[in-house]
Amino acid sequence: MNYPSDGNETIPTDFDDVVQQVSTGSLAHQKIDELLHEAHERYSDVDDGLLAHYIPILGHADPDLFAIAMSHVGGSVHEVGDCQHEFSIQSIAKMFVYALVVQEHGREVVRERIGVNNTGMPFNSVMAVELNNGHPMNPMVNAGAIATTEMIPGRTSAKKWENVRAGLSAFAGRQLTLDDDVYASESESNERNKAVGRLLKSYRRIEGDPLAAVDVYTRQCSLNVTAYDLAVMGATLADGGVNPVTGQRVVDADVCRDTLAAVATSGLYEHSGDWLFEIGIPAKSGVSGGIVAIAPGKGAIGAFSPPLDIAGNSVKAQLAIGHLSRAMGLNLFASAPEKSLLAKAGRG
Repeated sequence: MNYPSDGNETIPTDFDDVVQQVSTGSLAHQKIDELLHEAHERYSDVDDGLLAHYIPILGHADPDLFAIAMSHVGGSVHEVGDCQHEFSIQSIAKMFVYALVVQEHGREVVRERIGVNNTGMPFNSVMAVELNNGHPMNPMVNAGAIATTEMIPGRTSAKKWENVRAGLSAFAGRQLTLDDDVYASESESNERNKAVGRLLKSYRRIEGDPLAAVDVYTRQCSLNVTAYDLAVMGATLADGGVNPVTGQRVVDADVCRDTLAAVATSGLYEHSGDWLFEIGIPAKSGVSGGIVAIAPGKGAIGAFSPPLDIAGNSVKAQLAIGHLSRAMGLNLFASAPEKSLLAKAGRG
């Protein structure tokens, strides 16, 4: 496997020696620590991928950082590697802001304005907006995320930002803080997002000031999290909207369902189909190197490693989560016949 490639690569599948489990049944959480250490050791030496140099500060990240954490819906959190290292959440924030907006406005209002279908194009595509009559198509690409952020309640940008920060902090179970250096770096290099904001405004997909919406969006991407935080945030969606560590209800269960459906179609951008086909669980990536993957009713995995593939997804985080999905039976589409039923039918 070599990253980046000519753009025709698929999700890594070097799992031939992993016994594939099925999603039927509960999570065997007593083996989580062993499996996390196995995945971390297995992929620690992978050196494929490139840093996100188009955001200047991210181009200086330590490529050797590697963390994997898993939060069980029962409240236990397991971790290995650099799980307390903070990094900017970047596009992973999109899924949680989307959940907050659906909670506020309802699924049909948000679906009509934002959409749920994959564009099949890069996450920052302007052409995708133009080809779809100004419709952003889904909340996991930049156009859809900017339009989604603009729907956060608040009469001023400052109030919208505070509501975003408070909402994401509730998902994490702690007060998240802004990385001022990342925010400044992104603000100086986000002319494309500003253009997307203006384009959305021209199509009346944004009601207020498009540059103010882009600024709040840039701030949300600059919130600091850890792999541990991502696991807890994802597990909140897996647990029907209740943070499994704090016990606080953040959003309703049906909001979690709709959010995970939207993430499944577009969470890893133009590689989302390959990811779902190979790994089988909703996941969202960010260009700082984080990925959070959710197994509904079971828990979530947060993984972090800065080097990215050509689509902007962490190479090692994908490998680790794929390994764990197969080993733990997290794939939503994997099942096995019930043995007792087969026996009754004379086939056991």
